Amino acid sequence: MSTLLIGSKNYSSWSLRPWLFLRKVDFAFVEQIVHFDAAGYQAQIAALSPSKRVPLLIDDGLKIWDSLAICEYAADLTGRGLPRIRPARARARSIAAEMHSGFPTLRNECPMNVRARNRSVPATPELQADIARIDEIWSECREKYGGGGNWLFGDFNMADAMFAPVFFRFQTYGAALSPASQAYLSHALADPALREWQDGASKEGHPLPEVDRIGI
Repeated sequence: MSTLLIGSKNYSSWSLRPWLFLRKVDFAFVEQIVHFDAAGYQAQIAALSPSKRVPLLIDDGLKIWDSLAICEYAADLTGRGLPRIRPARARARSIAAEMHSGFPTLRNECPMNVRARNRSVPATPELQADIARIDEIWSECREKYGGGGNWLFGDFNMADAMFAPVFFRFQTYGAALSPASQAYLSHALADPALREWQDGASKEGHPLPEVDRIGI
């Protein structure tokens, strides 16, 4: 059995992405959580992860770190999680990579806080630009590729997994979205795997006060 090393389910956006992807492509694993407030947190992570960060997948002794690399690894092994048509597959990879490396204002001003609701942060131009770009991606993908299902490209794939923390950010802080994007968000938040993660976040405790104060 493979092991996925993750951080807090309430706060660790990087951990959520591969966890969700592995669940959705039926890649068997057990999770090992190291909470951010645990004594010796950094030492525990450093003892296992070459990058000294989570997430980390350990599969038959092989270590794969970084959320995008873990998703790609699982897609290779399972043959699932990417569109079969080459242009759509290229678009999905591009979108996944853009989310992986971009949207710094959204990350910084609206940190993932799964348990929180009805938070309000200043609508800076930079934050509005990040939200508008996400809305553009979601609505365009749904229009061009989403006819076969309710995810960005019809069936669930890596791009959906990379946006998973955004689903919870929008649930926490709100966002003005187009009808197509709002429908996609509602579908995602109702997904059983995401609800499982949310339930885990609600039960784990381990608060981070500096994050919990944001938006109050």
